[in-house]
Formats: sequence, C-alpha cells, structure tokens
Amino acid sequence: MLLHTGFTDHTQFDNLIPELSRHHRIIAPDARGHGYSANATEPFRQTDDLAALLGHLDLAEPAVLVGISMGALTAIDTALEHPELVRALVVSGRGIGEPDLTDPWSTVVGQAQSAALATGDIPGWLDAFAQWAPGPHRTLDDVNPETVRQVKEMALRTLMKHTPDEQDLTVAVAGVAERAKNELTLPVLAINGALDAPGTVATADALIRSVSNGRTVTLDGVAHYTTMEAPEAFTRALEQFLHELADADTADAR
Repeated sequence: MLLHTGFTDHTQFDNLIPELSRHHRIIAPDARGHGYSANATEPFRQTDDLAALLGHLDLAEPAVLVGISMGALTAIDTALEHPELVRALVVSGRGIGEPDLTDPWSTVVGQAQSAALATGDIPGWLDAFAQWAPGPHRTLDDVNPETVRQVKEMALRTLMKHTPDEQDLTVAVAGVAERAKNELTLPVLAINGALDAPGTVATADALIRSVSNGRTVTLDGVAHYTTMEAPEAFTRALEQFLHELADADTADAR
C-alpha cells in the first residue's frame, strides 16, 4: 500500500509501480481531499479511511504500508489503530512527533507558502511548495525539471479542490508518539533523503528509536520526494525489506 505526501496524489508513485508490481500486488490510493478522491463532508480520520479500503479489498493477509511524509503519518496511525491490518511499516520523511521547522530554510518556505495563500497567489504558493523537492541544500536547478513539474501538477490538482474558507475536518489520532513506544512491535523501515529538511528526518529517527524492530536507510543526493528522485534506490531498499519479511513469515510457518 503506497501512501503519498500531503497535497499530492497516487501519481507520485508512477515511476515506482511498474517495477514493484512485477512481484507484488500494489495499491496506491488518493487520500481524502487529495488528487481524485472526494473532499470531506464530516470529521474523519485518514487511518479509518485506509482501514475501510483494506477491509473492502478483503486482502488475504495484512498489508505492508509504505508512507511518504503525510502518508507515513497515516501508516503509523493505522498500525496503532488497526494493527490487525498491517504487517510492517515503511516510512520516509516523517515519523513521530512534530517536526522542528524553525531552521532558516523551513521558516522561509513556510512563510512564503502562508503569504501566498493569504493573498490568493496560487503560482507563488506552488513555487514555495516546490522548494521541498530540492530541500535546504540545493536549488530547483539541481532537481530534474520533470520532478518539479509533477510536484506542482499534483499540488495544483489538490489545491483547486478546496476553498480558502473550507474547514479542516481531519481528526488526529491522539498520543501517537507515546503509544508507538509500547504498541509498535512490527518491523519498521525508514528510507530518508539525505538532503531533506532536518526537522522532518528527525521525526523518522525518533520513530526508529522508539520501536524494537526498526532501522534506517539513507538515500544520498535526494530530499523529501525520495520515491520520485531515486525510484531505483528506494525500490532496492524496499524489496530487500519485503524479502526479509517473506523469509521471516516462512520461518514462522515451519
């Protein structure tokens, strides 16, 4: 189950799915209010949406949840709230706890996004949002233009589904950081970009420190959009993890 970042959609994984689908069943939904999914009309939790989808699909076994940024948060929430549905977690760019975004780069980007939204400057907001592609250590010129174009395209598709005065109906899962230490006993892999904002990576590090069966892989030369910038390296790390899970399941069945 591939879970996308905030303001994007399932097409974030277009360059990942062909290779993964050779050996696995891949499900890549759009979160509520994103991409091609309907907007919320009442309070909801992303984790319950995901659990309902998994129940509807009636899978033969628990799913491996692969979440990037916002998708990582949904994956973690689902492992806590619906543990019977989850075999393992793979997160990228987010984990537990709120990220410290007070560093100069994150502050400037956040202020630019807020200012653009406040004045209805959609192109300005897209330009600021796209800064997450290079991250704090590069410029947009250092990133494949196709990646930047796709990030903006997905973000615009989601942004245009909403209005400035729209109420945020998302309900957060309570006590995630505290619960993770005691309740997440499943295998967890973090695949982070070495050039991502340090505050977001720190939350993934915090998750790995909190669980008993977790480890981290760092991808050099990429930032927040790990699957888009380094699909081959991300797939290798993911496939190795899935292979280890299969071996463990085989050993348990003996």
